[in-house]
Amino acid sequence: MSKRPILVLQMQRMGDLILSFPLFLWLERAYPGHPVWVVAEEKFYQPLMPISPKVMYFPWQGLEVLRQKKYELIVNLSIREQAASLAGELQAGAKLGPVASKAGVTHILGNWQLYRASVVENNRHNLFHWADLNALDCLPLSNFVSTRWQQPRTLNKESNRIGIFLGASEEAKRPAVKFWADLCMELLGRGLRPVLFGGPMEQGMGQEVSRLCKGPVLDMSGKLNLGELIAVGQSLQLFITPDTGPMHLAAWSGLKVLNISMGNVNPWETGPYQTGHYVLRSTMSCALGCWSCTRDQLYCHSPFTPSRIAVAAKRMIIEDRNSLQKMNMPGLRMSLTSRNANGLYGLQQLSGSRAQAGELLGQFWQQYFGAIFGLWDVAGAENIWDDFAVQKPALAARMSAHLPRLGKEFSKGLARSAPLGDSFWNSCPLVLRQFTSFIHLFLQNNDYNRQSWIRVLSYYEQLAAIASRS
Repeated sequence: MSKRPILVLQMQRMGDLILSFPLFLWLERAYPGHPVWVVAEEKFYQPLMPISPKVMYFPWQGLEVLRQKKYELIVNLSIREQAASLAGELQAGAKLGPVASKAGVTHILGNWQLYRASVVENNRHNLFHWADLNALDCLPLSNFVSTRWQQPRTLNKESNRIGIFLGASEEAKRPAVKFWADLCMELLGRGLRPVLFGGPMEQGMGQEVSRLCKGPVLDMSGKLNLGELIAVGQSLQLFITPDTGPMHLAAWSGLKVLNISMGNVNPWETGPYQTGHYVLRSTMSCALGCWSCTRDQLYCHSPFTPSRIAVAAKRMIIEDRNSLQKMNMPGLRMSLTSRNANGLYGLQQLSGSRAQAGELLGQFWQQYFGAIFGLWDVAGAENIWDDFAVQKPALAARMSAHLPRLGKEFSKGLARSAPLGDSFWNSCPLVLRQFTSFIHLFLQNNDYNRQSWIRVLSYYEQLAAIASRS
């Protein structure tokens, strides 16, 4: 007798679908014999099928087939209302992510799915990658620890072709045309041959970059489908790209990536997921985690210069890690994608300034949420808090000073089982926002019932106990 399928709803863009590939692999291992079915956009999954894990894809038009089955597990990774409605309609042993009731009320099931929703427009101190958050509710941490991702390939030293992907979903997330043209000239001056890539939307950009460069640049923008891009990528030493879907495609296919992480992206969340890829990011405080830019210009773009990128690319090709670490790039930080001791995504710093206050706080919140959700014990959060209190005493003191007010208001909430006003949530300091945003959403998600208030007080007491150490 065949086992019940596992259904994943992933109706987002190409990059989101590729970042779900690790989940598909882990589900296959954790649920042997259960077929994994995936509902996705056909225009995204169709060209990815040759390199995708072996799952069964369904377009949205295949709902009648889906309604005929009962499922072992449903994981909704989509933010679309129709996906939540479908997750609520179908029968399953367990459900995760947004699920709508017959009355049309949506609740988010799963601690980590709820945590991810809480970092929307609040991701400054989030250090959990989307690919990990996809899976943490339904798979043990041992799956992450035991997975060994293949290192990106290095071609023979005679190969000198460098891929450049020109576009991104938003203009703020990519360099300007002149930057790309100057980068091509810098690469050519170092004996490297740039190859331009992009979809139909970038075809005009490719032509303009080629015109401005005035050098032997191969322009493939708008000329390749995804399968052909993967094939051509086998001949490239490096792929220089903003944070975009083809970046994830390149990393998944083993092509070495240099991610130019600029604008309103957070490489901790959406950087190249496999190990051994490079991320270059501004050290500006606001660039730690940015949902959208509210400043008068994109200051985080300024430290990126074509000459710096070209020098770094040359050293990456020859695997000169020592010289990369010695590069002097004021305003930028070079990191290598890696895994931490718990098997989760990490960024190993290669060059740039020391960790900033926001990064230390991010490390603390990662350990704290992992502890309260049962991934590990509280010792890691305690150790990082001790370091944070020594290195940033003023911020630690500000956070500690505000905690008694949280405890007082949460106790009132328990007594009334009623919401707290917006003025309270808006007054919480930035150092506590990672915590308070989750708590606010947690209470809303549980309709402010008594059990949710009791859980909130438990979370608060664990936080207060750690902060009282300083």
